Amino acid sequence: MPIYTPPSAHCSHPEQEKAEMEIPVIDFKKLDGESRSNTLALLHEACEKWGFFMIENHNIDKELMAKVKALVNQHYEENMKGRFYNSEILKSLEDKEITRNIDWESAFFIWHRPESNMNKLEGLPMDFQNTMDEYINQLIKLAENLSELISENLGLEKNFIKQAFSGSKGPSVGTKVAKYPQCPHPEQVRGLREHTDAGGIILLLQDDEVPGLEFFKDGDWVEIPPSKNNKIFVNTGDQLEVLSNGIYKSALHRVMTDKNGSRLSIATFYNPAGEAIISPASKLLYPEGFSFQDYLKIYADTKFADKAPRFESMKKFANGPQDLLV
Repeated sequence: MPIYTPPSAHCSHPEQEKAEMEIPVIDFKKLDGESRSNTLALLHEACEKWGFFMIENHNIDKELMAKVKALVNQHYEENMKGRFYNSEILKSLEDKEITRNIDWESAFFIWHRPESNMNKLEGLPMDFQNTMDEYINQLIKLAENLSELISENLGLEKNFIKQAFSGSKGPSVGTKVAKYPQCPHPEQVRGLREHTDAGGIILLLQDDEVPGLEFFKDGDWVEIPPSKNNKIFVNTGDQLEVLSNGIYKSALHRVMTDKNGSRLSIATFYNPAGEAIISPASKLLYPEGFSFQDYLKIYADTKFADKAPRFESMKKFANGPQDLLV
């Protein structure tokens, strides 16, 4: 079975100039009307050529989103900020040490599915936990909806991604809660070094004022603006690239530090379960193990027809000549 191998470019740390591009925006309100096909086409292009996009009209409660951000900011100010600025990372910057292997971030991780760990994390009051639970319940519905649309665009069954990601208790869902604190020497350190995300679908609730997130596209770093008007930023991870056999790429991205402000990032990962076995969808694989002569037998009668049924026929032929369809 031919398995897609990611290009080596994903392992590079390019330093090209930053670019201004109009990031795709998917309006979920248009999925219910006559604009559905055009909206799906825009989503397909965003996944195929960008690896990231914005979602608006996603039906997640706006007041709930605002409360989540407020509670995270409050938690940072009361429990994390002091420890961060007293840590060794600040001393390294002041001493002008090399900081290539350090990220200028203050973060913790919350597991939601299959089991929550919030009640085991220090300093998270019940209001924080209940608010986050309510937000994640709504966000998972959005992630599942998005996974169905992506499956549809790939020509797969509606629940293909969800089933592929599911272990015995369903997909894995977790949130990285992060602040990228105001940095006195932004030229010396990244907020978060260049990387692609390991998982599936990432939904980001980010700062609405402080920038810093950048994605690499077509040889340039694209600055992702703060999320105004409650838009949710989405990017695709490595497992979706594997599952789609390379049709949809995970995008290299990073976070830059800022001298004038602290950036908020609440990234929720809709990922495969730990025991899930990931491989390219069989429908997206080319046939293998056939002779060119056998292919020509089908080609002679279907030369002016669509090639997809021809390839499907050759997949069946690989299991035995009796399955050859002409």
